[in-house]
Amino acid sequence: MRIWLNGALRDADAAKVSVLDHGLTVGDGLFETLKAKDGTVFALTRHLDRLTRSARGLGLPDPDLDEVRRACAAVLEANPVALGRLRITYTGGESPLGSERGKTGPTLVVAVGETTRRPDTTAVITVPWVRNERSPLAGLKTTSYAENVVALARAHAAGASEALFANTVGQLCEGTGSNVFVVLDGELHTPPLASGCLAGITRALVVEWTGAKETDLPLDVLERADEVFLTSTLRDVQAVHRVDDRRPAAPGPVTAEAMRIFDERAGSDLDP
Repeated sequence: MRIWLNGALRDADAAKVSVLDHGLTVGDGLFETLKAKDGTVFALTRHLDRLTRSARGLGLPDPDLDEVRRACAAVLEANPVALGRLRITYTGGESPLGSERGKTGPTLVVAVGETTRRPDTTAVITVPWVRNERSPLAGLKTTSYAENVVALARAHAAGASEALFANTVGQLCEGTGSNVFVVLDGELHTPPLASGCLAGITRALVVEWTGAKETDLPLDVLERADEVFLTSTLRDVQAVHRVDDRRPAAPGPVTAEAMRIFDERAGSDLDP
């Protein structure tokens, strides 16, 4: 594997980041995951826009997007994959131990790993932990991901691929790495960004392309929704056939139409 690190491609065993990097010591960093198919990245501009917004939210310097684009192209050329998970990581860089940042500047890493197409349907669980919609990190795609690791491990132990969170006021929020949509009386709804959920790229496209409504929803909407589906970069639109012990239609007619629309629109425009 060849990895881009701070301006150049390096072999994997030579792509080393300091043990004092702030992304390692305190989780001070951001990342983006992009879908790469046969060397072409989907929705790159939207992902880079979000990377910049997240950097500003953390108080990091704006990333050099020209370098990030060069890095993505170089990594994909050096590591041909039919379907890949392209990861951009941008951290506070080498810093003193503690929360204060150093002066060496950010670290940029771009790498790709091969992946496979997700199943058409999946199972999810709800978890007792909550997203803090008032956190300074709300809506930012940061490397401070430990609570997602814990929740996802619980989901896997329950035979599910994803865990869904409420926020602090009991509203449906998001998954560990996905956004969630529900169908009520034939209408498609998803939590608004004010709920604390990530501004998912696939979420935004599905809202734009299907006319889904952004609605404050209680967590128990999952107990009565006619259909439920997840969206994310690598899931695209994925129907949910089990929520805890409940089994909604999967895919129901509204979900199937959202899948069709997304596949058609994404297939005709790789940088929407």
